[in-house]
Amino acid sequence: MATMENQSFRYRWFGIGDLNAFFGLMLDNVTNLVFLAQILILVFGFPADLVYGKMFPGTAFGVLVGDVIYTIMAFRLAKRTQNPNVTAMPLGLDSPSTIGIAFAVIGPAFLAAKSGGLDPNAAGLLAWKVGMATMIIIGVVKFFLSFVGYYVEKLVPEAGLLGSLAGVGIALLGLLPLEHVFGTPIAGMVALGIIIYALVAKIRLPFNLPSVFLSVIGGAIIYYILVALKVVHAPEIAPKFVIAFPIPTLEFMGGFKEALVYLPIAIPFALLTVIGGINVTASARIAGDSYRTSSILLAEAVATLAAGITGGVAQSTPYIGHPAYKAMGGRAGYTLATGLFIGLGGILGFIGFLAQVLPQAALAPILIFVGLDIVEQSYHSTPKRHATAVTMAILPSMPYLAKIKMIGLVAQIQGLFGALSSVSAETAAKIKPTMDFFGTAFQESWFTIIALGNGFIITAMIWGAFTAKLIDRKFYQAAGYLLVGAFLSLFGLMHSVKIDGDMYLPWAVKLNPAGPTPYSIAAAYVTLALVLVMFSYSRGAKEAAAEARH
Repeated sequence: MATMENQSFRYRWFGIGDLNAFFGLMLDNVTNLVFLAQILILVFGFPADLVYGKMFPGTAFGVLVGDVIYTIMAFRLAKRTQNPNVTAMPLGLDSPSTIGIAFAVIGPAFLAAKSGGLDPNAAGLLAWKVGMATMIIIGVVKFFLSFVGYYVEKLVPEAGLLGSLAGVGIALLGLLPLEHVFGTPIAGMVALGIIIYALVAKIRLPFNLPSVFLSVIGGAIIYYILVALKVVHAPEIAPKFVIAFPIPTLEFMGGFKEALVYLPIAIPFALLTVIGGINVTASARIAGDSYRTSSILLAEAVATLAAGITGGVAQSTPYIGHPAYKAMGGRAGYTLATGLFIGLGGILGFIGFLAQVLPQAALAPILIFVGLDIVEQSYHSTPKRHATAVTMAILPSMPYLAKIKMIGLVAQIQGLFGALSSVSAETAAKIKPTMDFFGTAFQESWFTIIALGNGFIITAMIWGAFTAKLIDRKFYQAAGYLLVGAFLSLFGLMHSVKIDGDMYLPWAVKLNPAGPTPYSIAAAYVTLALVLVMFSYSRGAKEAAAEARH
């Protein structure tokens, strides 16, 4: 009888929900690719042909490889569990590292090569090779970490794992996109309203229209009507179509030496996506799809290596919105379609055009919904008593958000006060109180925010885990997580005191007198751990532990 059931089992791998999920996942990847191009071309003056002809094909190919692997994994899980409603794990370009590698590795490598006497094209080629080599390094690190990810997942409580995702959901997927919604409020609010109507309130749309598709298209139509009426100003569109194929190459060897300089940047990005992969696998398991953590992590490592070896400069990672894509009705069709669309788009060059045509106000609500869904699951899927631990895990994302929004403004303020240093004595006397404030109180607050936000995902896991263990009256385990936090803080894996968030050797880092030091941060964690151990011998602690056991 079991054999007959197995033979008759049919996985419903494609349905109308896959269309919704496809638009969500595809548009997220498209947006990341456009951010990559805009940073390199507009900010650093990178040759556009190199971006579209060298970087895009390999980067998109990595997404294709990863999504195809995850599609196959969904089929296998459905067959193994006899579950016709399995949802494939979403995979795409990792937003923080895509932007971070562009700003902190490829762009600086390009400027350094130009300052060394190379022309823009030659400098661009060298910087591209450095980006490729960085991807190879990240892929290798992720490959080895994939075999130990299971143990990290077992050690960290759900409040730490899911709470860190909730912080990403609120700060980066919720609050940041709202800026784009209200940048063009009429189009943005309509698009957001459709998402909330259909996916949050779960009300069927007229004619069973796919909600994500209707949200994006509806928001875009309203946007361009406003542009035609000259209510909204649209930037000029200058799409760049370059047909190029992702061909395996060893050209990354030409940038390997320079890439080693950026190792303190590459390794944290690898670690963060591995931790993110552990988190999203736990999230998917709670939603009903029990993927193996090691398989999910290994697939993202392979996708990153595939990108690097074919010219890609941005790593792939499993996305944190698996429950949201499941809620949309996605199965395995959406990941296959996304991989093919992004892969072909990188080859044929139409992704840049599509992302420029679709306004950000119409795209942002997709991210907001994913963020809302993550936060909801984080609270519902952890024990009720751990709700405060989840909130503790959310907190570190807020200073990271402040850093993102303020870092450009602070640089401008510093430049302004530098220019004011040569003013007349009379003018200097008038502005002295403001300059004194900026030189003391403001800078102390700024560098504290920097240290709090850097490595926020790891910080969130530590804070959520130690709080959950303390709630459970497991004092030694809570102290153990704090000691891990002390060790990681010492080397900048969390609470890095450097503005760019790099790792360092604590005795070699250049300290800012206005900010905290690695030693003081590590000492704070160690001191609290010792306090908890001492408190564990008190009568109150012993009574609380006894109550918890009963």
